[in-house]
Amino acid sequence: MIVAEVVRSGFVESTHHGVVAVLGGESLGDVASPFFPRSSNKPLQTVGLLTSGLVPREEADLALMSGSHDAEPFHVERVRAMLAAAGLGPEALRCPADLPLNTDARDAWLRGGGAAEPILMNCSGKHAGMLATCVVNGWPLESYLDVDHPLQKALGDAVSRLAGEPIAALGVDGCGAPIFAISPLGLARAFQQLVEAGPGTPERRVADAMRANPTLVAGTGTDDSVLMAAVPGLLVKKGADGVAAAAMPGFGAVALKISDGAARARGPVLIAALRRLGLEIGDFPEVVLGGGLPVGEVRATI
Repeated sequence: MIVAEVVRSGFVESTHHGVVAVLGGESLGDVASPFFPRSSNKPLQTVGLLTSGLVPREEADLALMSGSHDAEPFHVERVRAMLAAAGLGPEALRCPADLPLNTDARDAWLRGGGAAEPILMNCSGKHAGMLATCVVNGWPLESYLDVDHPLQKALGDAVSRLAGEPIAALGVDGCGAPIFAISPLGLARAFQQLVEAGPGTPERRVADAMRANPTLVAGTGTDDSVLMAAVPGLLVKKGADGVAAAAMPGFGAVALKISDGAARARGPVLIAALRRLGLEIGDFPEVVLGGGLPVGEVRATI
């Protein structure tokens, strides 16, 4: 169904279809069919790291493991420290080399003569957590991304348990790690468990770390970080290809997928879905530019 429309100069120029699972309200579209949640799976995988014996240096590290960071200096230094605490260096990372997503950080890195490195990739925090968990368990490091590795089997089990359904398919995410297919409804169920779990449980520790350290989850001025900072208690994690999931204790949870993968529709639809739970959230407009000036917006239609 149509979940968003792009309005330019008062004219609807295009629309975006999608599905929205709402626990605590009315869902839209086929929310039972599996899909790849991409990076929205990360908090669930971090729960799997904890239940596999990971002992983080500090709780804030769980936010970075669960996030898709912009490689600002404080992100990169924390990943280095996480690896060092496990007796490892950046060379152990098996995620692809990349440049910072944050514009200022990228420009400064390049001006300093830097090039793309794995530690700058937005998933390096997750990979550092995976490696640290392998060290704790004595599992092989070189093959930690293999789908048959004991680490990945444990993470798949955690995702399935939290979603309340079996893994429907296995794929390879952009960072090279296995990605587990579940339904939008299952993803919403998992996020609700994170915020409703008892204090001190692996689920609640992940949710609390992310909410207490929103800039570690994404970065300065980014959607997830800004939204969590603006709405105390809200847990949010977006994923590539138009995916997002969020939960608020006492209200419920949502998960969405924009069918064509358009990131620009994700934010307005997420805000509209959260309002269906009864949350009072201000507008976070997705502006359409023309000649560098605002000429329209992306509007949710749900």
